[in-house]
Amino acid sequence: MTDTQSNDEKRATSDEIAWWHWHRRLYNWVVHWADTRYGMAALIILALTEPICVPIPADVMVIGLCLGRPKRSLRYGLTCALFSVMGGTIAFSLGLAIGPERVVDFFNTVGLGQKAQLALDMYTKYDFWAISISALTPVPYMLFSWLGGMAEVSLFKFVLISIIFRTIRFGSESLLFYCLGNRAKRLIEKYFNIATIVVIIVLAVVVYAIKLLGRLFEG
Repeated sequence: MTDTQSNDEKRATSDEIAWWHWHRRLYNWVVHWADTRYGMAALIILALTEPICVPIPADVMVIGLCLGRPKRSLRYGLTCALFSVMGGTIAFSLGLAIGPERVVDFFNTVGLGQKAQLALDMYTKYDFWAISISALTPVPYMLFSWLGGMAEVSLFKFVLISIIFRTIRFGSESLLFYCLGNRAKRLIEKYFNIATIVVIIVLAVVVYAIKLLGRLFEG
């Protein structure tokens, strides 16, 4: 089969996907990066910018690249974790430069100054859980990176917790594909919609488990 035929088939397959299956279209778009020389560069850019201003989870790129080249999975996962923490640190520093006073003053203009201060105080009180949950789960890491700086929590603590839990998150994803190889790709492509639901359920359970542990430690 020629490259032209292969590309035509890929386009045909994409066209056959229903318009409401946007997640499957996104999956197909991401997986194609593994067949280009720009895959790693795209991963680094997304991982670095996601915690700052991009509302697209880097997991999409990690999983896509791992599916394309399973033997490089661990490299993809660890690279994503490293640059994600770097991006989070940049967002944290920007939040720190803004400071809690400016945040409260801004929300005072719309009558929400007290609630903004309460949110910052709660972040400071439960900083470990806020950072770890956002670093490990779908809770926006970008939001909590900025808030961490605004709440003036310890930069060392933020970076350390982020390294641990971002590595767990992206490392476990990449390890799965490294171990299963092409079997993971075949299973996901065959049961994609079911896999999407399962992932959401698993992540929800993880969030609940972390919150439960937090209550135990507080008690």
